[in-house]
Amino acid sequence: MAVPVSYSIRNLSKRRLTTILTVSGMALVVFVFAAVLMMAAGLQKTLVDTGSNDNVVVVRKGSTSEVMSGIERNQASIVEMLPQIAIGADGQPLMAKETVVLIALQKKGEENASSHSNVIVRGVQAQSVPMRPQVKLVAGRMFNMGSSEVIVGNSIAKGFSGVGLQGTLNWGMRTWTVVGIFDAGNTGFSSEIWVDVDQAMQAFRRPVYSSLIFKLQDPANFEQVKAAIETDPRLKLEAKRETRFYLDQSEMMAKFLRILGMSLTVIFSIGAIIGAMITMYSAVANRTAEIGTLRALGFRRRDILLAFLAESLLLGFIGGVVGLFFASFMQFITVSTVNFQTFSELAFKFTLTPAIITEAMVFALFMGFVGGMLPAMRASRMNIVDALRAA
Repeated sequence: MAVPVSYSIRNLSKRRLTTILTVSGMALVVFVFAAVLMMAAGLQKTLVDTGSNDNVVVVRKGSTSEVMSGIERNQASIVEMLPQIAIGADGQPLMAKETVVLIALQKKGEENASSHSNVIVRGVQAQSVPMRPQVKLVAGRMFNMGSSEVIVGNSIAKGFSGVGLQGTLNWGMRTWTVVGIFDAGNTGFSSEIWVDVDQAMQAFRRPVYSSLIFKLQDPANFEQVKAAIETDPRLKLEAKRETRFYLDQSEMMAKFLRILGMSLTVIFSIGAIIGAMITMYSAVANRTAEIGTLRALGFRRRDILLAFLAESLLLGFIGGVVGLFFASFMQFITVSTVNFQTFSELAFKFTLTPAIITEAMVFALFMGFVGGMLPAMRASRMNIVDALRAA
């Protein structure tokens, strides 16, 4: 068995042009397949990393995002009295009442009307910052509570006009001054603008909070807190771990990206499989006499079948490796898109995971297997006498 397999593999180097073309086609398909999965994974990772497992987010029951939620002040006061909430260094509960609204900003380098995109403005309290340790000021200072000052995420500062230090923004019938830029790492907060919650509520005439966030004394108490909030008839609120809340925010967009990616991949893979099949049929036709010789030497039909399948699988393997190699460079690219849940701009990076590598390689080998099966079956069924006559 080792002889026909090594023989078939050596023939790949002798048919360099067809081998390169076939591998290139498979590599392109694997690249597209992996890139789309990396985009979906990057989106989810960005939003999941936004949250902390120790924090709980409370929104109105049935709300799919903070933008659509509304929490009355008396409801917030009831939640704030829960004994499971951690206490800060100042003796106050580590809980923040926040509001989330959308504004339209113009993207850098674009002047037409369609260049505007929605950006999240998050009204925060002093307790919001200690519960988001990933948020670090990289320029300027923190805004003063009670003032028309804001700080912006670095993704917003890079992608939109007028949001640099000391820049001014006009919304809510006010002029706001950018006094700081913060970096929240690879999280959704980097795509937000932060302002004092009371000032945001006044400017947008919003009498209710969008969400409550608090830190648990013990993360194991989550189910107890969840039951207390969701069974209280005065509240009509629901509680989620912050990581779960942001994961849910990414589900719709990630699902759309996967469906889009699978659709494109199926279309491209048909061409790649046909290309592999043509290559293998050509290999069989050019080596008819050699196949007859191997059969005459005593190698069985199964050996010939497995030899040509191994050759086709090797083409798929090489194509998968090449495709993943180029797809890995996508990790250095930051893109932005509209989150379907919040209708706001979200910046994130492509993320390559072990699961994506495995899926891409399995898919590449599948293309090689399907593309090589029929030619391999044809080679294994050749009559020894007819094959030798072709010499």
